[in-house]
Amino acid sequence: MSSHVLQRHPGGRIGRVVAIFFVATTHLFALGMPQKDPKPALPDPVAAQCHDLVRRLPNVNAALCRDAALTPGPARSVQGRALLVRDLPTPDARLRVLVVGGIHGDELSSSSVALHWLRLAESGGFALPQAVHWRFIPALNPDGLIRQPPRRVNANGVDLNRNFPTPRWEREAPQYWERRTGKDPRRWPGPKPLSEPESRYLHEEMTRFAPHLIVSIHAPFGVLDFDGPMAPPQRLGRLYLDQVGIYPGSLGNFGGVHKGIPVVTVELPHAQRTPLDAEMRQMWVDLLRWMSERLMTPSAR
Repeated sequence: MSSHVLQRHPGGRIGRVVAIFFVATTHLFALGMPQKDPKPALPDPVAAQCHDLVRRLPNVNAALCRDAALTPGPARSVQGRALLVRDLPTPDARLRVLVVGGIHGDELSSSSVALHWLRLAESGGFALPQAVHWRFIPALNPDGLIRQPPRRVNANGVDLNRNFPTPRWEREAPQYWERRTGKDPRRWPGPKPLSEPESRYLHEEMTRFAPHLIVSIHAPFGVLDFDGPMAPPQRLGRLYLDQVGIYPGSLGNFGGVHKGIPVVTVELPHAQRTPLDAEMRQMWVDLLRWMSERLMTPSAR
């Protein structure tokens, strides 16, 4: 600043002296003033994660994440990231539906589709005979998703979709991992059921929210799976029903078989890209159509 004044200040030597005095006294005055410590910016986990999600997820822009109006749930991931949720309550709703994406962090399209479906749920456009209370958890495994490269397991190396407390977990889950997967580290069920904060959070949500339906979005097998006590949907968009079996510790096994909560598992065709927007909409419409046929008269819990 002072060199700039000396070069440009008119008036010769006197002018330069005046300029130097002005700059020096200005700095001294500023140093002598009581300094107020600036308040640190409040942490904003939603804005931070939206930034990460927009950078990472296919077919997701800043407006979609912002308009989703996600809020931090009552739990955090292993690495301290907020587990974001969006509640869409409806007055007099007796049907509760929980939609979960990103259980596996490397299935990026699953979180993207969850966000697109959240927007469709909020906008309406398909008349259901009964009000629905929706709850969306678009990215249950943010640590695995944000990691570079993204990975299936959480930050503790646990496959969250093998960590739910199915009957005989202590015996069956380790045996399946050892004998059927050859101790594949991508499918490690963890040291015990619900050992992970992310799986505990979803387990607690199932108790708090008491959903009549869980929709779990995965990739990349390109099929529709179902576990539960009723007739499954035969197709969602281009995905056709292909019930691939149950696994120790899986959400479908725990929710659909053990707890009797229907679990629709959507296996998108690609982990790195979403279906076209029209196809995502058709899948959503088909899901709502099946719900209107099979789920719209549940007894209140």
